Amino acid sequence: MFPSLGLGGRSLEFKVDGHTATVFGATGFLGRYIVHRLASRGCTVVVPFREEMAKRHLKVTGDLGRVVFMEYDLRNTPSLEESVRHSDIVYNLVGRDYPTKNFDLEDVNVEGAERIAEAVAKYDIDRFVHMSSYNADKNSKSEFFRTKGRAEEVVRSIFPETTIVRPAPVFGFEDKLLNKLAGASNLFTSNNMQERFWPVHAIDIGTALATMAEDDSTASETYELYGPRNYSMAEIAKLVDREIIKHRRHINVPKRVLAPMAQAYNKLIWWSQVSADTVEREFIDQKIDPRAKTFNDLGIEPADLANFTYHYLQGYRSSAFYDLPPVTERERREEKKFLHVIDDQ
Repeated sequence: MFPSLGLGGRSLEFKVDGHTATVFGATGFLGRYIVHRLASRGCTVVVPFREEMAKRHLKVTGDLGRVVFMEYDLRNTPSLEESVRHSDIVYNLVGRDYPTKNFDLEDVNVEGAERIAEAVAKYDIDRFVHMSSYNADKNSKSEFFRTKGRAEEVVRSIFPETTIVRPAPVFGFEDKLLNKLAGASNLFTSNNMQERFWPVHAIDIGTALATMAEDDSTASETYELYGPRNYSMAEIAKLVDREIIKHRRHINVPKRVLAPMAQAYNKLIWWSQVSADTVEREFIDQKIDPRAKTFNDLGIEPADLANFTYHYLQGYRSSAFYDLPPVTERERREEKKFLHVIDDQ
C-alpha cells in the first residue's frame, strides 16, 4: 500500500508521500508503538486527543509536520469526522476495561466504536483497523468481553472491510501486567492467580498494526495476536518476584466478597485500579479462535515474556540489587562456581 521513496530525518525505514493515517487512542499504551512505526515510515499521522498533556510524547515520533494533533470528543460526531476525512487508513485503539463517572464500558467500547466506524464509512476510507480484545464474546460473563464482542459485530455491520485485531494481555514499559505484579499495591486476587493466557509484546503488536497498513489482503480479516507461551498469572508473578528480588504478597479473597468491594472502590477513585469486572475476568482463561489469523500470517515471530522481565522490571529493584544481571545470567554465574565431575564408569 505504501511505496518506498527513500530515507530522511526520523524516518528510519522509508519515506512515504501523500499517505495519511488516523490513530484514535494513540495517547494510550499501544498507541505510541503504532504512531512511531507509521511516522518513521514518513506517513502523516493524525492523532485525535482529549488531554493536552497526554499527547506530547508523540510529537517526536516522526519528522516535523508528520504527527498532527486534533482535539476530539468521542460523543462529538463532527470532531470524529474531521479527524478521519483526509485519511487513507484509520485505527481505532480506543477502549476501556473499567467504568468511570463519565463513560461506562458500553459508551466507550460499543457506542464509541460505532461512531468512529460511521465516520469511516461516511468518507469511504480505504482501510479501518479495529482493536478488540482476546476472549471478545457478546455472551461472556465479563462486561468488558461482552462489549468488545458486540463492538466487533457493530463495526463489521457498518464497514464490512474492517480488520479486527484481538491482542492477548500485553506487556511492555507502560503495561498493566508486569508493572501491576511488581507494584506493592497489587495485594488482592480472587482465583489464586490461576487465569491462563499467552502474553504478547507491545512492540510485536505495533509491528503487526503497521504491517496491516501495507498489506491490503488483511482487510476484512480477524487476527488473534498472542505470544508463543502460555502462562498462568501465578507463573508470571513468580518470574516478576525473581527479577525484582522481592516477594510481593497476593492474598486470595472469594469473588463474592472481592467483587462488591472492587465495585465500591472503583466509584471512590477516578484512576484505574480494580473493578468488579476485573475480578470476573480472573476466572476466564484466554481462548483462541481457530478461524482467526495470527502473527504467522503476517510474517512476525512473537517474543516470549520471560526474555524481557529484566528489561522492563529493573526499576523495581532496590538500590542494593539494581546493577545485578538478569536472573538467567546470575544463575549461569552461580553454576560456574561449582566444579562438576562426571563419573561415566
